[in-house]
Amino acid sequence: MEREKNREVTDNKQEAFDKRYLEMATIWAGNSYCKRRQVGALIVKEKMIISDGYNGTPSGFENICEDENNVTKPYVLHAEANAITKVAKSNNSSEGATLYVTTSPCLECAKLIIQSGIKRVVYCNKYHSSDGPKLLKRAGIELVYIDLQNNIYEQQ
Repeated sequence: MEREKNREVTDNKQEAFDKRYLEMATIWAGNSYCKRRQVGALIVKEKMIISDGYNGTPSGFENICEDENNVTKPYVLHAEANAITKVAKSNNSSEGATLYVTTSPCLECAKLIIQSGIKRVVYCNKYHSSDGPKLLKRAGIELVYIDLQNNIYEQQ
């Protein structure tokens, strides 16, 4: 009985942390210059933010994500890719970390997540394709969907 109570407290704490970090990722998305969709990402390990990212053009490029037809330019980096490459340039390791991202990962970002050693992905908006989450599940990465407005927390 005591063990179950401790697990419930731990689960509730994890849910609270997940919601807070996801809210922070949502705020971070506001740094993006993209007009169609702003996405933010944080990589957290042992309750420390070790990297962050948002979608946008590569360093040194113009901060314009869409072309004249409002189509996203092919070289725009996703928030997850920016966060993963940023941690790769640091002294930190993403092995065993959690990625908080405002939109579920696409297939290409899912591959990067798997290769980077991230073990959990928490997100609040669903991308138009479910290929990324399917690949993450296949790789044994824990997925958590949180609807911040309606207080929904579901492990997938």
